[in-house]
Amino acid sequence: MSRETLPAVVVGAGAAGLMAAIAAARAGEPVLVLEGKEDGGRKILISGGGRCNVLPSALAPGRFQSESSPHLVRRMLEAWPLVAQRRFFEEELGLPLVLEAETGKLFPASNRARDVRDRLVEGARQAGAEFRFRERVLDLLPAGDGSWTVQLAEGGLRASRVIVATGGLSVPATGSDGVGLAIARRLGHTIHETYPALTPLTADPPVHAALAGVSLTVEVSAGRGRARLASRGGMVFTHHGYSGPAILDLSHVAVRSRLAGTPVELLVNWAPDLDAAEWESLLTERSARGVLTVLRDRLPARLAERLLEEVGVPEGCQLSQLPRAARRALVQRLTAYVLPWTGDEGYRKAEVTGGGVALEELHPATLESRRHPGLFFCGEILDAFGPIGGHNFSWAWSTGRTAGLAGKTKEAGPEARLS
Repeated sequence: MSRETLPAVVVGAGAAGLMAAIAAARAGEPVLVLEGKEDGGRKILISGGGRCNVLPSALAPGRFQSESSPHLVRRMLEAWPLVAQRRFFEEELGLPLVLEAETGKLFPASNRARDVRDRLVEGARQAGAEFRFRERVLDLLPAGDGSWTVQLAEGGLRASRVIVATGGLSVPATGSDGVGLAIARRLGHTIHETYPALTPLTADPPVHAALAGVSLTVEVSAGRGRARLASRGGMVFTHHGYSGPAILDLSHVAVRSRLAGTPVELLVNWAPDLDAAEWESLLTERSARGVLTVLRDRLPARLAERLLEEVGVPEGCQLSQLPRAARRALVQRLTAYVLPWTGDEGYRKAEVTGGGVALEELHPATLESRRHPGLFFCGEILDAFGPIGGHNFSWAWSTGRTAGLAGKTKEAGPEARLS
C-alpha cells in the first residue's frame, strides 16, 4: 500500500463521480478517480437510447421516491439549481442542450451520449483530476489518524477523504455491482431496502405478445386508496410485457408490492383525454358507423381490434348493433383496463436503483457521513430516485457537485501530489 495520503479519492466514474471530480478539482483539491471498468460513464452512454437525456426542463422534487425525508431530498436536489446545471453544461463544458418540446427533456445538440461522457471526463482532467481505470475498490477502512485506507484488488492507498459514487445495482453490465452499498453497510450506515426502479414490467404468460411494438400515450394508475399514484406518458407493448415512461414511472409500486407478496392492480386508460362518460357518448350513437372505426380513430389499430375481441364484439359490428352489456364492458376496458402484469425485468433493465444509503445519516450541505468524517456519498447509491426524463441525472449532477465541493482546498506537498 502506498504510504502517501492523497487529498481526495472518488470511487466510481459515473455521472455523480465525474461531477464530484470536476467540482473538487476546480476547487483546487488534487483528485484521483478510481473506476473498475476500462472507461467511465457507461450509464451515460446507454441513456436515452444513446442520446443521453442530460436534464429535465423543470425539476419535480415531489415526484422523487425515498424512505428518507422529502425535505432532505428537495434540499439535496436543489443545492445546484437547474438553470445553473444547464449553464454549466452549455457554457463551461461547451455542450449545447436542445429541448425536446413534446417530452420536456434536454438532450445534447449532437444527440450523442458519448459527447456528454467525454466532455465530463475531459472537464475533470482539465481541472486536474487524474483517472485510474480497471482499478476495482474492494473496501474502505477508516484509519486512526482520520484518513482512509482504500483497498484495491492489488494493494491500496490512503486518502484524506473518499467520495463514494459507485451507483447502485441497476444495469450490472455497466459495472454496477453494489460494492458501495456493501461498504456503506459494513461501515454501519443504514441501507434502505434496495429494489429495481424504472424497470419494464413482464407478463407470464405474455398475453399481449401479439401487440409487441404498439405504442401510445396512456395514463396508468397503481396502488391503493390515498396512496394510489398515476402516471401519464408513453407506453409500449413488448414481447415480454410493457415498457415506456408511463409504465417505468410506476414500476416501483408494482415491484415493491410484489416483493411484499401483495401485488397491486395496475389500471390503464388507453385514451387519457377521454373519460368513461365520453366513451359512452361516442359508443351510444345510433348509426351504421363501425365500432372498430370509432376505436381506431383514437387508438392504434391492433389494440382496438384486441379490445373488441376481449369483449366478444365482431369487428364488423355497427354502433347501432352494439349491445348495452358489451358497450359497458368495452368502456371499462378503455378507461380502466386491468394490466395483467406478473413480474418485472429487474436490475438488468432498471434505469435506477430504489433504496440505498439513508439521507438522514449524511450532512445535507456536504453529503459527508455523520458516522465517519471524511466519507462522502453521492448519486444513485443514495436513497432517492426521480421519474424518467433527466431527473436522475440532475440528482447525480447536484449531489456529485455537493460532495466534490465539500473538501477544503489544500496545498499538497510533493509526496501527496497525484502522479
